Amino acid sequence: MNEDSQITRREFVAGTATASAAVATGFPNALPAAPNEKLAIDGGTRAVTEAVPAWNRWGEPEAERLDDLIGQSSLFYWKGPQTTAFIERFRRHCPATHVQTCSSGTAALHIAVAAAGIGPGDEVITSPITDIGTVIGVLFQQAVPVFADVEPDTHNLDPADVARKITPRTKAIIAVHLAGNPCDMSRLRELADRHKLVLIEDAAQAWGAQCQGKPLGTFGDIVCFSMMNSKHISTGDGGVVASSHEKFGPLLQRFGDKGTDRVDRSPLQWLASNYRMSEAQAAIGAAQLDRLAGIVSQRNRLGRLFTAGISGLPGVIPHREREADRSSCWFYMFRIDPKKFRCDRAQLVKAMKAERVGAIAGYIRRPLYAEKMFQEHSFFAGQWPVRDSGQTKTDYRKVNCPVAEFTLETGIRLRLTENMTEEYVRQLALGVSKVIRHYAA
Repeated sequence: MNEDSQITRREFVAGTATASAAVATGFPNALPAAPNEKLAIDGGTRAVTEAVPAWNRWGEPEAERLDDLIGQSSLFYWKGPQTTAFIERFRRHCPATHVQTCSSGTAALHIAVAAAGIGPGDEVITSPITDIGTVIGVLFQQAVPVFADVEPDTHNLDPADVARKITPRTKAIIAVHLAGNPCDMSRLRELADRHKLVLIEDAAQAWGAQCQGKPLGTFGDIVCFSMMNSKHISTGDGGVVASSHEKFGPLLQRFGDKGTDRVDRSPLQWLASNYRMSEAQAAIGAAQLDRLAGIVSQRNRLGRLFTAGISGLPGVIPHREREADRSSCWFYMFRIDPKKFRCDRAQLVKAMKAERVGAIAGYIRRPLYAEKMFQEHSFFAGQWPVRDSGQTKTDYRKVNCPVAEFTLETGIRLRLTENMTEEYVRQLALGVSKVIRHYAA
């Protein structure tokens, strides 16, 4: 890191100390402090005495829909009964006019970018802390991902830095709701409107999340979800993209189905891929959607309970959920201030695992712009045509998002799922507290 990064790190810690204190007072039923006893890694008793509860994700509702599926004459998605049922149930959670099922969350994002008219040399601002799927569609459209820094306490795009990154070539913003925690959509919407930009929501990890009491997709022009195996609801793999925008919405089906307009069979106008979802996947998805409200409610409750349990711990910055929002808690990540511990993050994680806390260091290994293909601009057989032809001067070797880098270097992540009990999550918080207090400087 350069000196600017070091300065930002000091500002990062100072800024998030206030947020941590605010969270601590937000939940009156805070958990008790961890006992001052020998760590499990040193031979002490484990803080977590319960086994991880079994995660039973499929059952009779899915079996019933699959039984119905066997009697169908076709498994093709267009006007299929399973896809129709899926779309009807999807609209209960996201009331969009146009809904297109597809093969993955990555496909949903590519469909969104293409429908938004993003093309060679256009710039799309997004977060550097996200799965590569967020920008695959941008790159395939020969557009340019531009990375803005994140807020130090929500993991999400910092609207102030987004504003700084807007240029005459900027065409869209992709807001990544990381871990199911909504971005500051009011500020991003205001930026998009002021600069006439398309606002796309990457809600791959945010099924059932709400921003200011409204479902995701309400603020953006297009919203994208993933149904990959580990998401809140799953079809093994799959996705859905939706929009009520009068221009972009009608194009979603075409860009998910090889450019074909299945309504009026108009001539092909755009190059598009085959991202169709089968009826079998839609059948599972339709059944899963009936479970979604309960899944998200439980995850949010457990996430808030865990926040209460670790708030106020020395050197710990909990995840922040805005008061009017609802995080769907796909995972939980808190950060540490390295200067306040007698050991490094690796030792903290090792000690937490010994307590039977399923802690993991960080999230992705590095910000996207630091990956080899970005550093070498080698996206297409070692080349990047849009840069080689002079349509962009972007050099990812010069990109620096210090708050994002510090977040990845100091974050500790845990998995919270709806099958977990409140008692189990209390024990997780006690295990974290036990380790933190032991190694606090």
